[in-house]
Amino acid sequence: MPIPSVKPFAEATDPKQAGPDEPGAAVSLPLLVVDRDGAPPAGHPVPSRLWTMSKAVVSLAVAVLLVVAGAVGGLYFEPRSLTDLVARLDRGPEASLRSPATAASETGQSGALTGPPSPSAVLGLGRLVPEGFVLTVAPPFGAGDARIAELRVKEGDTVRRGDVLAVLDNRASLAAAVETARAEVAQRTAALAQTRHSVRASRAESRAALARASARAENAAREFERAKELLDRGHITRATFDERDVALKQAQREVEQAQATLSRYDAGDLETQADVLVARSNLAAAKARLAAAESDLDRAFVRAPADGTVLTIHAWPGEKPGAEGILNLGDVDRMIAEVEIYQSQIGAVAVGDTVEITADALPLPLAGRVDRIGWEVGRQTVTDDDPAANTDARVVKVYVALDEASRAAARRLTNLQVTARIAAGPTS
Repeated sequence: MPIPSVKPFAEATDPKQAGPDEPGAAVSLPLLVVDRDGAPPAGHPVPSRLWTMSKAVVSLAVAVLLVVAGAVGGLYFEPRSLTDLVARLDRGPEASLRSPATAASETGQSGALTGPPSPSAVLGLGRLVPEGFVLTVAPPFGAGDARIAELRVKEGDTVRRGDVLAVLDNRASLAAAVETARAEVAQRTAALAQTRHSVRASRAESRAALARASARAENAAREFERAKELLDRGHITRATFDERDVALKQAQREVEQAQATLSRYDAGDLETQADVLVARSNLAAAKARLAAAESDLDRAFVRAPADGTVLTIHAWPGEKPGAEGILNLGDVDRMIAEVEIYQSQIGAVAVGDTVEITADALPLPLAGRVDRIGWEVGRQTVTDDDPAANTDARVVKVYVALDEASRAAARRLTNLQVTARIAAGPTS
């Protein structure tokens, strides 16, 4: 690009320099006229290219100084963000995704951990939970719209498996159903006894009737024989003989009828009789209905599913339990730590590794060992309060068994968020 030339303007009017007698007199001023197409006139200096480049360098230096000053100011007012960034860079690209290890930053946010972790340590966020986890105790199946009539425990109470925790307001109606079923059982029991007695009496009566019929049949047979002899001798008429024959046949039919009646009651054992079997079946059905009524009555009582301590009560007398159940129950005498370890670091963790657990609420770190390692990779559920935290990390759960002293210290801290440092070897 050609350097613009500068031409002098020969004359100009300067009112300040004009005399009183010469208003508006023309004077010479050092005014320049820029000629962008021509060469600079003789006697005027040409701007140097070096000077132009020097100005650009100075402007760039000033901009760099401003950027550095801003960074220093950010370091002063937001030291944690920069420290986290440095820690992430030190731990590699995976840490920049805010895995559970980086979420437990070494700035002391979740415990007494300060400074970068040692190369043999694996960090993770977790929580303190009872062994067997927290149980949500809900109303029994089939309780329907029942509400709590009586609550027999309070928070902090220790209960045993099967203890009654609460009584529902459907107890009265279910108890009435049980009494009705018991009355029916009593009725069916009496009916069975009556049937047995009736069968015994009918059997005896049938035997007596058969004996009478047999006796009459024998007598009719003798009369028939005498009538036959008399008929042969001519001492009786044929009509008389026919009467004796009819009487014999009638007596024989009575015997057959008596035998048929007796066979109904005299076949086999008493308990195998048809009437007794029917009565026994009715009694069994009544007993089954009683058992069902008693089972329904048990639905009016909310019982502890396991040994533990009442942690939180969600529903009170007069209220209908909601989705959160009636109360939470957990065995706080056997506390463990559930820790989430980033999937790329789980290879360095092994069962038996020592673990140090810290949190702001703990005066001293807790100690334990890795008891078992989960079999499934899932989403991270424990995160810190950093807005930059990665809430979609893939993690594996590691369960830490605490020692006796640590269990006692963690007894009242169910679901406390903690930071775990696992003394593990390098990731393979």
